[in-house]
Amino acid sequence: MSDAHNTGAGALKPLAAEYLRVLANERGASNHTLRAYERELNGFAAHIVEQCGAEFPLPRIEHTHIRAYLSALYDRGLSKASAARALAAIRSWFKWLASTRRLERNVAALVATPRLPKHLPRVPSIEQMNRVVDSVDEDAASWPARDAAILELLYGCGIRNAELTGLNLDDIHWANEAILVRGKGQKQRYVPLGDAAAEALRAYLDERAAKLAAADNDRRLTTPALFLNLRLRGLGKIAGAQARLTTRSVGRIVKRIAVQRGLSADVHPHTLRHAFGTHLLEEGADLRAIQELLGHERLSTTQRYTQLTTAQLTQVYDRTHPRAK
Repeated sequence: MSDAHNTGAGALKPLAAEYLRVLANERGASNHTLRAYERELNGFAAHIVEQCGAEFPLPRIEHTHIRAYLSALYDRGLSKASAARALAAIRSWFKWLASTRRLERNVAALVATPRLPKHLPRVPSIEQMNRVVDSVDEDAASWPARDAAILELLYGCGIRNAELTGLNLDDIHWANEAILVRGKGQKQRYVPLGDAAAEALRAYLDERAAKLAAADNDRRLTTPALFLNLRLRGLGKIAGAQARLTTRSVGRIVKRIAVQRGLSADVHPHTLRHAFGTHLLEEGADLRAIQELLGHERLSTTQRYTQLTTAQLTQVYDRTHPRAK
């Protein structure tokens, strides 16, 4: 046992910073995850110091303190989903604190996760998705060739928004008809590159090369990023964005095109990923194959698509079968 008994609650923030370094350096956590965990852990640390004082001994922190913190989050108007995210971060942190003998036990494991309503994602039909992907033009897209390739990869390959924007030119393996995708926790997987996606990519890459050449001014500017922002902001910087398109921009691109083609305004890049998995399942793909393609660590995550398809089948049954009425 370390000297945790002699350490007060004022040490929580430094311990949180140490854990964040572990997440970054040893577990390959994304910047998004690190920012979220930093917010949640520092929020809890500040709460303990405010309620109990900086000298409050760490071993005296109980599960009741964590429950009180969740109650405080509710009082501030946070949703159950937000409280559940905070609890997940605290649990992970306390598990590490116990494993490194800063604490004798992980009291956060005793706190139940808030019950969340089960919302199945609304997924466009195959016909709707084909209509959207096949009709990217200048009335809905600022760079039609690029934006068509983006939609083809999001829907045709089922990759995440961050995976898409993280793609480099070298990740397209033309000979193997596949792309190398870097997923959560620096895990890598290969995803098949379909004919439609490959055709869209080639058309975009021709325009990408022409745009870079026009902006070059004899400086031989290059960037490894596959998808570039429209004005090539950041191009030529030794460090930084290197003209790489951001996830926020991809979200705006997808929403604008989807709304122009009659889809709901709540469509976002992850909607296309859900559509990829759902439509594969509807057409008879094996659930474990879909798990591999989506890069899900747990089959239970992929099984959400089974629930979604079952809900759709129930609607069809209720509407069409004579014994259902």
